[in-house]
Amino acid sequence: MTNQVLTSTDTTDHELADCELTDDELLDQFERATLPLERFRHVDHVRVAFLYLSTLPILDALQAFSRSLRRFAAKYGKTSLYHETITWAYIFLIRERMARAGETPTWEQFAKNNADLLTWKGSALNRFYRDETLKSDLARRIFVLPDNLVSGQP
Repeated sequence: MTNQVLTSTDTTDHELADCELTDDELLDQFERATLPLERFRHVDHVRVAFLYLSTLPILDALQAFSRSLRRFAAKYGKTSLYHETITWAYIFLIRERMARAGETPTWEQFAKNNADLLTWKGSALNRFYRDETLKSDLARRIFVLPDNLVSGQP
């Protein structure tokens, strides 16, 4: 994932605004970096990650999503906004939630049951990371393990 600046809106509303694009269309436009920047908000980042995880083993999905996200950011001149810790943490959170659901859910089912992952402000990562950690250059460059674990929360 990238930090909030790459997304063109501050998404607290997690309606499925991109429903007019099929999964295949969204992935194709994302991978070719033809999806308009304003169409790629936080919820869209999560949807694309979900789609990769629905078809690929986790490490392949992590590699494919990260590579495509960097290419997408480069297309719009935003390469410095790629954030490895945010990207990897969301991939692992999404995968865990998918596994807990049992059968692979549809995107609509996943979104309905995991609304906390679709909101950028008050991000699900705030439960696992201190703000200063996520704002660090180290966390931007490499995956940093969580340092703010809150007990009793999934």
